[in-house]
Amino acid sequence: MAVTPTPRPTPNKRPPADPATGVGLNLPNPALAALEQFSPLLPLGVAFSGGADSTALLYATAARWPGQVTAIHVHHGLQAAADGFVRICEEACKGLGLPLHVVHVSAGHAAGQSPEDAARLARYAALAEAATSMGLQAVLLGQHADDQVETLLLALSRGAGLPGLSAMAAGFERGGMVFHRPLLQVPAADLRQWLVQSGVPFVDDPTNTDERFTRNRIRARLMPALQDSFPQFRETFARSARHAAQAQALLVELATEDLARVGMPPVIKVLQGLSRARQGNLLRQWLVVAHQAAPSTAQLEQLLGQIEACTTRGHRIELKVADGQVRREGDVLTYAA
Repeated sequence: MAVTPTPRPTPNKRPPADPATGVGLNLPNPALAALEQFSPLLPLGVAFSGGADSTALLYATAARWPGQVTAIHVHHGLQAAADGFVRICEEACKGLGLPLHVVHVSAGHAAGQSPEDAARLARYAALAEAATSMGLQAVLLGQHADDQVETLLLALSRGAGLPGLSAMAAGFERGGMVFHRPLLQVPAADLRQWLVQSGVPFVDDPTNTDERFTRNRIRARLMPALQDSFPQFRETFARSARHAAQAQALLVELATEDLARVGMPPVIKVLQGLSRARQGNLLRQWLVVAHQAAPSTAQLEQLLGQIEACTTRGHRIELKVADGQVRREGDVLTYAA
């Protein structure tokens, strides 16, 4: 574990300025500025790893909504330094007078699933469960503008469709809990600069510089090159992600209308009356909404080909999609895991 070499306030001393508001500093907390037009339901939780982004967010929320904030730290136990992260979080919350709730999570991953994805899903589930148990109305996440760019670049590298190119949503629901990302317009450097200038300690996770991980290679190599060539890339990339999200919302709306006509489960003959693109859009929506099964591009293309060839009563359709099978049963398509 590495902690930034910024001066720590002693128990009986405060930094030369109020770190929550930035009063007395040349640089105010950019996270607090991002919260000025933000009005979530209260009380709320902050997902607090101890890293730079969540630390700046925690200080901002403590100033914005005093007495209404609980820090939630998810302890994955994936690193030897994890217990040290907890101690840093405890010190920060003690200094701010905030309660800290530590959740221990064991995130094993299934076959074909990356450890990072498994840890992320387990983290959201743990945050939702903890926040619900404490009567919180929302959880704030510290992802910032650089995280948004990295997410978009990862999606592009994988040939993602509109859902992937939409990158991270500013708000979403998971496990019955509302999550918000209020810092998506704030550059990472601004958060870190404020923390260093105000003397607020934070954790530098050593895995963040491990270039075996694709996201870290993007951060170390591509982001500086983009900054040199396109200084406004954070804003323009975010705008592209918002355009993709709007287009995806329209596709979902169209799929919902088409499903109302085609039926649930889909009637093959009615489905065949749509264009191939609308068939694919409808089938993806049906599988995701009704069965929580996300088909790959190759699986969806195979399924569309089988539907097109289904011209006789005895024609069979049977195709693996995600962890289940799409089959023809009489006049309709069914899915079984």
